[in-house]
Amino acid sequence: MTELAGWNHSYSGKVRDLYTSPDHPERVLMVASDRVSAFDHVLEPAIPDKGAVLTELSLWWFGQLSGMPNHLAPREEWSVIPPDVADRSMLVTKLAMFPIECVARGYLSGSGWLEYQKTQRVCGVELPAGLTDGARLPEPIYTPAWKAPMGQHDENIPFERTAELVGLDNATALRDLTLTIFSRASAIAEERGLILADTKFEFGAASDGTITLADEVLTPDSSRYWDAEDYAAGSAASFDKQIVRNWLKANWDGTENPPSLPTDIVDKTAARYRELVNRLTR
Repeated sequence: MTELAGWNHSYSGKVRDLYTSPDHPERVLMVASDRVSAFDHVLEPAIPDKGAVLTELSLWWFGQLSGMPNHLAPREEWSVIPPDVADRSMLVTKLAMFPIECVARGYLSGSGWLEYQKTQRVCGVELPAGLTDGARLPEPIYTPAWKAPMGQHDENIPFERTAELVGLDNATALRDLTLTIFSRASAIAEERGLILADTKFEFGAASDGTITLADEVLTPDSSRYWDAEDYAAGSAASFDKQIVRNWLKANWDGTENPPSLPTDIVDKTAARYRELVNRLTR
């Protein structure tokens, strides 16, 4: 956490720190750190420039998703961001956040693959038999999760449970917006030789009730990207912290605190993040 003149620290997640100011009561300063987490642990050391990379990519995607209301404050207000965190910060509008992670999947991987092997379903969505890890789904599916309070694990839930949490109208709107944005983003990624396998979005309600896209969007921390050529050749290495996860699986038994990451793992992870940004935005 960084002390910022004129701003009061209000919350820290695994990666982001949030600040508020009495001078800007309707705004939140969202600062992305270089912290990296895996298996519910924040690891050491951090990944150099990770916060700046995540911010750059989120801002680029918000720009691509024209017509979708988002939480960014007007740019003429951004001069209030302290210069020393300007490259990793977004000035955003306060929202009433929905307690749901809105996940879209176009391919079967990660926790979806684990659940499918047990039930042939993901979050209550029944899928065809015989699918393999990394298989493309017949059509993208919506697989939401309940955002648990700090210290508890998020929980995959069926659509019906989201309706109980936020009401049927909101639940339906969140599902439809998630799949619409995922479709648009997938097409943009495909033009650049990338596969967007899955992603998660967060939404909140503005003061007038408008459902608004918030937090980070379509970053390697919230999304699984694959190189299309590698996928066609039978490999699907992700443009994210999978390098870190793989190293931890091989070098940590999951008890006590995880070990420090070696320099080469840190460097490879940083390079993978930057490569994704360059592929998408250049």
